[in-house]
Amino acid sequence: MKRIFNIIAILTGLTIFCSCKHVLDAPSKSSLDESVIFSTPSLARGAVAGILQSFGETNSYRGRFLVYYGINTDAEVYNTLKSVDDDKARLSNYNTNENNGQMNTSDNAWAKFYEGIERANLAIRGLRAYGKVESNAELAQILGEVLTLRAVLYNDLIKGWGDVPARFEPITTATSYLPRNDRDVIYKQLLADLDEAAGYLPWPNESALTTSVERVNKAFAKGLRARLALAAGGYAQRLDKTVRLSNDPELSREKMYGIAKKECMDIIVSGRLKLLGFEEVFRKLNEESTAAGQESMWEIPFSEGRGRVIFDLGVKHTTVDKYTGQNKGGTNGPNPVMLYEYDKDDVRRAVTITPYEWTNGIQVPSALGRLYFGKYRYEWMKRKVTSTNDDGLNWMYMRYADVVLMAAEAINELDGPAAAAPYLKMIRDRAFPNNPAKVTTFMATATASKAAFFDAIVNERALEFTGEMLRKADLIRWNLLAAKLAEVKEKLRLLETRQGKYAALPTKIYYKTAADGETVDIYGLNFGDTDAQGLALGYTSNKTWTMASTGDAVSYWDALYRNDPNKQQFWPIWLYFIETSNKMLNNDNLK
Repeated sequence: MKRIFNIIAILTGLTIFCSCKHVLDAPSKSSLDESVIFSTPSLARGAVAGILQSFGETNSYRGRFLVYYGINTDAEVYNTLKSVDDDKARLSNYNTNENNGQMNTSDNAWAKFYEGIERANLAIRGLRAYGKVESNAELAQILGEVLTLRAVLYNDLIKGWGDVPARFEPITTATSYLPRNDRDVIYKQLLADLDEAAGYLPWPNESALTTSVERVNKAFAKGLRARLALAAGGYAQRLDKTVRLSNDPELSREKMYGIAKKECMDIIVSGRLKLLGFEEVFRKLNEESTAAGQESMWEIPFSEGRGRVIFDLGVKHTTVDKYTGQNKGGTNGPNPVMLYEYDKDDVRRAVTITPYEWTNGIQVPSALGRLYFGKYRYEWMKRKVTSTNDDGLNWMYMRYADVVLMAAEAINELDGPAAAAPYLKMIRDRAFPNNPAKVTTFMATATASKAAFFDAIVNERALEFTGEMLRKADLIRWNLLAAKLAEVKEKLRLLETRQGKYAALPTKIYYKTAADGETVDIYGLNFGDTDAQGLALGYTSNKTWTMASTGDAVSYWDALYRNDPNKQQFWPIWLYFIETSNKMLNNDNLK
């Protein structure tokens, strides 16, 4: 009976979360036998929906992991970071407490990720036993989806908590409590799983089952395998407290770069995906266009009543207006220095960073220390958000540009910059559609050496992916987390005090509302702008452009991190789970 109850758990509550339209009619209790469920495609699909339900629970990806993992870095910050001792700020400032009030609950992301893994483990066992996947293409695809979703969950467990318990079979009495495993064990299993999964999954639009980015496909499985290979072959803080590469020869950098190169090139050569215009990528996301075969490779599918993407990561609306029924946005935002990292001709800047918020339906300047990710906007949606608590926008987990830049990185490592150049150039060409000469100059510098090309990749990934929460994991695997945070801390100080390369920037911005009655026109955000010119141009309003606020107890740059980032690259396991682990779990690796 317990096995039947476990399968019921997979199939329950599907309408709560999954925005895919394949919601099951509830099967009769007599049909809830593992051999029936996992040999019947219409029933087995419920396993996928059940796993995805764990993604969308209140304290899972929806309201915790997507909001708090990945900040603070040189690209992204928690916008209230100066409240350094608040539990929310502590999740990002490398001073996280194991009893954190935002996370230390029984139903938080750690629990929900393992809940999803357990549901996946049950489904994998059932499909292998009863699915006849060697002859049933639909059940094979479902197995491929489940293997891939389990890999997503483990990827984010490792990103969030480092070395975690490895569970690849359904829980038994003997395995109720497990210690942390070295992540290498998990990486090797996931790399094998994703290789298997790619053999079962169709390419985007290759079948009726892969026409939506809400369904896992071969390209995403391969892209995720490349991402995991780069992480497995990179640096990380280990259980022995050192930051180092893996000692396992099976996970050597050369082998992992080889996997990443192969998987990315398979995707590129397939021709199944394409780069869109940069703004078009995010307009389509916000318009909720779920067609596969474009740039988005897979999205966590939130229903209209779930998910907090714009709610936390989007452009802030301080009041309700014609675009939104909720006054939300801007929990996180770009690191202020990113506003000045983009070339003025780089089209990604205006899409990625918005130096304004909306009040009473009009854009007004925000502050240098309170910028917003322009990739997520209520005003780009085709529907008006009416929920006061969620916006329902999908989370774009991977896009084709990531594959192209991973290919460039891996090929440079293995074959040198000349071979890698075409892939970096693809991204740069899109960023500078109106100034190809700048692309030519950039590429000449980037390809001067293997080291120069690597540095170009490090910078390009920041420019391309700010707001997509990839930066922290990138910096960790490159062993650049502490160095880049120290570098950006000094940049922030120089920017605030207008020294160094920021010395000639105006101390104020100058602005007015445009003729359309809602768009703000701002002067003073670019190198070459001056206060004298801002005053001479006749803008109706101005404000001091600063990160400081009256009564600040700590500077913006000192709030960025409170301890050595390399000593807390990951969150501690929350106290609730330590106390209920039968003494199998601890946080000794962070002490």
